[in-house]
Amino acid sequence: MVYPASQHAIRTVQQLVQLLPPAEQAKPQVLLLAGEVTPFRNDTDREMVFRQESNFYYLSGCTVPSAYLLIAYQAGTSLEKTPSIQLFIPKAELADIMWSIPPPSLEVASATHDVSKTHNVGALAEEIATLVKAFPDALFHTLPRASPLFPNLPDEYPQVVLSSEGGAVTDAYLLAALHQARLIKDEQEIALIRKANQISSRAHETVMRVLGKAVKGVIVPETGADRPLLPGEWLIEQEAEAEAIFVASCRREGAVHQAYLPIVAGAERTSTLHYCCNDREFAWGPVKPHDHHNQNQLTQVNGKEFVPQVLLIDAGCEWNCYASDITRTMPVGNGGKFSTEARQIYELVLEMQKSAMSIVKPGTHWDAVHLLCHRVLVKGFQRLGIFKSPDSPQSGSWNSEEAILASGVSSAFFPHGLGHSLGIDVHDCPRSSKPLINDTIGKNADIGHPDFYTYLRLRLPLAKGMVVTVEPGIYFSPHLLAPVRDSKHINHDVLKRFESVGGVRIEDVVLLTEDGFENLTTVKSDTDWIEGVCSGEL
Repeated sequence: MVYPASQHAIRTVQQLVQLLPPAEQAKPQVLLLAGEVTPFRNDTDREMVFRQESNFYYLSGCTVPSAYLLIAYQAGTSLEKTPSIQLFIPKAELADIMWSIPPPSLEVASATHDVSKTHNVGALAEEIATLVKAFPDALFHTLPRASPLFPNLPDEYPQVVLSSEGGAVTDAYLLAALHQARLIKDEQEIALIRKANQISSRAHETVMRVLGKAVKGVIVPETGADRPLLPGEWLIEQEAEAEAIFVASCRREGAVHQAYLPIVAGAERTSTLHYCCNDREFAWGPVKPHDHHNQNQLTQVNGKEFVPQVLLIDAGCEWNCYASDITRTMPVGNGGKFSTEARQIYELVLEMQKSAMSIVKPGTHWDAVHLLCHRVLVKGFQRLGIFKSPDSPQSGSWNSEEAILASGVSSAFFPHGLGHSLGIDVHDCPRSSKPLINDTIGKNADIGHPDFYTYLRLRLPLAKGMVVTVEPGIYFSPHLLAPVRDSKHINHDVLKRFESVGGVRIEDVVLLTEDGFENLTTVKSDTDWIEGVCSGEL
């Protein structure tokens, strides 16, 4: 199925026209974009991984490096329903064919892209001049040209417009229009996101099942063999090995890219939100008196005895440039079962997520969903004794649920936002998800302490067609806890018992439907299932 670039172009220009001053709205609108180029490692000729710029892909469906796009639209003409979309791709050169896969031919590009016409890049300046001549009052739009965040658009192309009488080029509107258009997904986009989440869900389960097989002793590397270990013999005893199995599982199913750097954190490192080092061994020990007789073959002979800890994996692949974003927290050590404290925190985070999902539907403001999670955390911490209650010794009404919520102290344990828009980018459409001017916030509702919203990436009422993550978490980070070490709301003796848990996060991707949502994440998260798989019992 050809990617629906023309529909995305129409949607984008319709949003763009609404942003323009009234005097500019009836004019022809022309979009001029540069695609991403193949990156190279600093001062070398070694290629790095290429991934198309997201806005360019949204309007073209093109993954060819160094491509350009020229779109012409005018309301009240045939271009309103069928905009002119011209795609410009590099001409295949002998060196391209010798060293790498060359760009497609113009015929192949025309057949595989939803565009009006394809050209080689050498024709771009001439085609811009043709549009200027046909539409002398046209307003040309680009992405921000002075920003390093977007592919460079050589000055020679806007100059073709500016050198004509009355020629106008602006970068003030296109990015905002694109983000507004991208916020609501169409059926084909949803299918791509669903596929990415299915692949990533299986990868998460694969890691858990390898852990479970190891607990049961099913994975037994052949001893004395003069060869590398085969995949079926791989154990997971460090973060890098978990990451390797996750990425390999995605790659085996055809996913080319991860949507973001995988976060694979063990033990207390789980309290670092975007921990991407993934280079530490799981905590284990103690070494037994006679282990030194095993000739440094502890893994193969007796197996390491892991200290009970959690492993947090926040990872998801892309499928045709559309993202997934899934987090699962699983037990390591203790026979594949959570410690008492880790299980209590895990079940509280799961309660936060289930409570959030119970009110996720079109019309609900995301702030309200986020605030509900903080309320559930406060209640849960009072049950566990981490937060005091009015009936605690030497306590009173200042430790009521409402008082603790109003203090904002829960943001030390749940510092990030509940979720974000997801699409071509994992943190999708920031300009439309959290607009600078936002009259939807706080309407007829108390939204709680301002600290709750510092890192919330989505601050809008939910709408049908949005795709968002729901990812509550609880963390015991020494850096975040430092400012609340003297809080009158916290029982610090009880808190100490939980700090070694590190952090727990559970994250699913959901699609907003007519009157609710569909969970696109298929790997389970209920406590008994997680423990059953990680212990090898399921």
